[in-house]
Amino acid sequence: MATVVSMKALLESGVHFGHRTNKWNPHMRPYIFTERNGIHIIDLQQTVKSLNTAYNVVRDVVANGGAVMFVGTKRQAQETVKEEAIRCGMPYVTERWLGGMLTNWVTIYQRITELDRLERMRDTGDINRLTKKEGLLIQREINRLLIRLSGVRNMKKLPNLLFVVDVVREETAVHEANLTSVPVIALVDTNCDPRGVDYVIPSNDDAIRAIKLLVGKIADAVLEGKAARKDMVDEEMDLATQAVVAAPVARPRMDMDVEMEDKDLLGEATLAKLGGKRVEEVAAAVEEAQDVEDVQVASVEDVAAPKAADVVEEEVQAASVEEAAAVPEANDSAEEDVQVASVEDEAAPEASQSAEDNEATTTEEA
Repeated sequence: MATVVSMKALLESGVHFGHRTNKWNPHMRPYIFTERNGIHIIDLQQTVKSLNTAYNVVRDVVANGGAVMFVGTKRQAQETVKEEAIRCGMPYVTERWLGGMLTNWVTIYQRITELDRLERMRDTGDINRLTKKEGLLIQREINRLLIRLSGVRNMKKLPNLLFVVDVVREETAVHEANLTSVPVIALVDTNCDPRGVDYVIPSNDDAIRAIKLLVGKIADAVLEGKAARKDMVDEEMDLATQAVVAAPVARPRMDMDVEMEDKDLLGEATLAKLGGKRVEEVAAAVEEAQDVEDVQVASVEDVAAPKAADVVEEEVQAASVEEAAAVPEANDSAEEDVQVASVEDEAAPEASQSAEDNEATTTEEA
């Protein structure tokens, strides 16, 4: 497999120079080739292998739609990291690493939203409605947030990879990546601890030329992954288009109930021969249909006649019942009238007698 970078390019960039021997980290022993003039020399063969592995990992992650965050806050790496991250369109951190940028991403994203709101207020002119002091304070807040968050303001979620320059200086970033299970790719010098790094690239992390070479290769991997992803999307679109074009047109089935006329099935000569017969057949069919309707109407009337007779009988019975119930009621009312009359006749003599008694009393008193 072809290497990403040659051994000669690494030597010319000074990637093999490590730190002084009295500042080394014992965990870097496997990556040290030798010692010369009190300085450790890094094994470039392992550097080439590690760089190839990291290159493939970055390319595959980006091809699958992932993102890589570039982190380099030391003075030698700030400009290079920013340029390469912008070139490949990935988030970056070149100023101070804000605590919680990975473990407390919700709060960081709220600050990014606040930055957008303040810039929108400034651009629309709403800031001019405030006092001069308030406008100056808002502008200072915008500048401060831009310095801290300009590299990650377009990031909507946690990155899939973290590329770090100088593990010692970016210890907080590596620790947060380990807590959030984000793989770490790092340039590790002889004074660094490689235990928190998933993909170690042993190299000099202080020389500007070395940093520029290695960071540029990682950015190239990102661009290659984006190109591969674009090709995959184009292929999927082509396959979808071909599938739509190659889809068979739905044809009517013969077993479906489709009404077709004679002119669709027969020729003109056959239709001319069958013209006279067709008229007779139509007339016969009309007569048969009329006979069938007459028979159906007669059968319906025959069925309805007994029902009508039953209805009449029920009405007659109901009327007789009503008459029978009315006669006793009339007799009872007549008897009651006779009794009332007899009572009145009996009460009349008593009333006349009482009247006579009253007259006699008045005469006596007179």
